[in-house]
Amino acid sequence: MANKKISFSEIKKYLEIKGLTISKKKKNNDLRNNNLEVLLRTFLSSIIIISFFVVTPIVIEFNKKSSFLSKENDNNSSINFKKALKGEKFSKSTKAHDTKIDDIAAQQYLFNEVSQYEDLPSDTVRLSASTIEQLFKDTNYKLEDVRKNKLVKPVSLSLLPEEMKMIESSTKRKELFIQIILPLVIKENNNIKLDRRRLFVILNKSSNSTAEKNWLREKFKKYGVANQDMSTLKIRMDEIPTSLAIAQAAKETGWGTSRFAQEGNALFGQWTWTGEGIKPKGAETNSTHKVMKFKVLQASVKAYHRNLNTHSSYREFRKARADLRDKKRSLDSISLSKHLNRYAETGEKYVEILQKIIKQNKLTDFDDAKLLPSSIELESLI
Repeated sequence: MANKKISFSEIKKYLEIKGLTISKKKKNNDLRNNNLEVLLRTFLSSIIIISFFVVTPIVIEFNKKSSFLSKENDNNSSINFKKALKGEKFSKSTKAHDTKIDDIAAQQYLFNEVSQYEDLPSDTVRLSASTIEQLFKDTNYKLEDVRKNKLVKPVSLSLLPEEMKMIESSTKRKELFIQIILPLVIKENNNIKLDRRRLFVILNKSSNSTAEKNWLREKFKKYGVANQDMSTLKIRMDEIPTSLAIAQAAKETGWGTSRFAQEGNALFGQWTWTGEGIKPKGAETNSTHKVMKFKVLQASVKAYHRNLNTHSSYREFRKARADLRDKKRSLDSISLSKHLNRYAETGEKYVEILQKIIKQNKLTDFDDAKLLPSSIELESLI
């Protein structure tokens, strides 16, 4: 059989019939598509890998900062408080945060200062009411004379007599209570007055000695001024009207008859969550507060003055007092008492009671009374 030449067209036709047609164009297109797919996959993989290495450090750093800020909020008060006690300055913070630090600093320093009274002999003698009355007669200490000549005998008693409740005459009981508390209040005001005088001397000087700088550092601690602001210290370092202090002591102790006054020398019912104190009867089981307990009455008076002069709850009280000072007016206890509505849960009712006690017992007669000097330093205050 003669060889027959087969043309390309015939071969192509044969393959098409058999389903085996190979398209050169299709083959090229498939190859191009495969290359594009590989390239796209490679590109996406690269993007994912690059993103991982870029984003991961950012996420880690964010978590670190979040953790740090959380810890900083918890520890910042403690850190700044420690710096305040050392007399160091620290970074600015929110007003509320500063207020919290001030309250903590003032309370901590107060505990340290009041603790000095713990060194007193534990066998302090509690005098009877009759003995105290005789003592006042022997020293010619009468409230009637004080109202006239404005001079108070420096009789300092450490404890209230147990018989306060048994004194039937309310007039007699009130008089004895005032006689005991009056010298203690004036004494603490004198201490503040002397400090305030020195503060103004320092403020009026262009430069201060090392001793003066150390004294200021000590007072910043004492009054809880953590940011060492002079204007704040000047406002806080001031007296409490004698009539207001006596009225609050009378209200809080029932004129010296309360359990807190008798057992703990607590004249002003101040609460504590950390210090030594007396658990109130009838308090809720889960409550942790106690009424602060003191070894002597003078310590209670000191704590009271410090409380009104430092705690954030009485900022308006201090502002009103500073306004009176700026206007060269005397410290009006009736006016200032309006700003003590946060001292007790009864609020405005508490203020009304204080004002009633002041007026009915004519306590303002004692606001300008002076304590007869027991030292040369105190003579300048007469």
